[in-house]
Amino acid sequence: MLALIAPGQGSQTPGMLDSWMQDPISKSFLTKWSADIDLDLVRLGTTAEADEIKDTANAQPLIVANSLLAAHSLGIKNYSVVTGHSVGELAAAALSGAISESDALRLVRTRGIEMAKAAATTPAGMSAVLGGDRSEVLAAIKSLSLVAANDNGAGQIVAAGDLAALATLAENPPTGARVRALAVAGAFHTSYMSSAVAPLADLAAGMSVHPPLIPFISNKDGALVRSGDEIVARIVDQIANPVRWDLCMQTLKTMGITGVIELPPAGTLVGLLKRAVPEIESFALKSALDLDAAREFAGRHQ
Repeated sequence: MLALIAPGQGSQTPGMLDSWMQDPISKSFLTKWSADIDLDLVRLGTTAEADEIKDTANAQPLIVANSLLAAHSLGIKNYSVVTGHSVGELAAAALSGAISESDALRLVRTRGIEMAKAAATTPAGMSAVLGGDRSEVLAAIKSLSLVAANDNGAGQIVAAGDLAALATLAENPPTGARVRALAVAGAFHTSYMSSAVAPLADLAAGMSVHPPLIPFISNKDGALVRSGDEIVARIVDQIANPVRWDLCMQTLKTMGITGVIELPPAGTLVGLLKRAVPEIESFALKSALDLDAAREFAGRHQ
């Protein structure tokens, strides 16, 4: 059984779309999507510098567009489930058939803009806590009035909130853990992002939503969701609520998934899978040069 998964923010790199632009069909998709959302995805994915694509408003649509381009090029249909990490849920929702690709990109464009606005309102940040006892890590985060915004499994929990509290956590990490500050603009997936929810909900309300053709695993609780309306509602609410990627990986295991392809910009989620559920074989589709190997991998797990 095969799953497709889509990565989240932080996975972007300069020139990430170079290999995909060699294909005229991929380039035409990207040109259309750029016009749809009034953002030059071609330039951002080929010639833009790291600082520009790190901007939340640019990074989020660029990542989703890359995942969707790769899925088109990969061309496989017989997979059992889709999921994504944080903003990757928008790509997964389109792949499930719940929303169109254009609507997924319209949503992620608004999501990125509104989250950037929310981040600019109140200084806040995020830090990865690596290692340590899970219960002790969660207790330390809570004691400083921080939020476990991403519970990623495999010994990785991301704390988010007040910058001074994050500094205190780094100075006094839980036993056996180390704390690494993340280069993000704000405290994503916490109440700091609450102002971004309503604009996204308003946009989503006017979109066509369909029953998904492929089940979708939700970041909220790792649940398998088979209602298009519920998928969209969960994605909107997730902006201001924690990501439980650990539970998503557990659902993949419970389903009996044998192979996972991480769509580009790939690497992060495959790394977590290898540590948390090593019995599931994984493949990181990083560029168009990997397509033949990815299809061969898919053929062994479909």
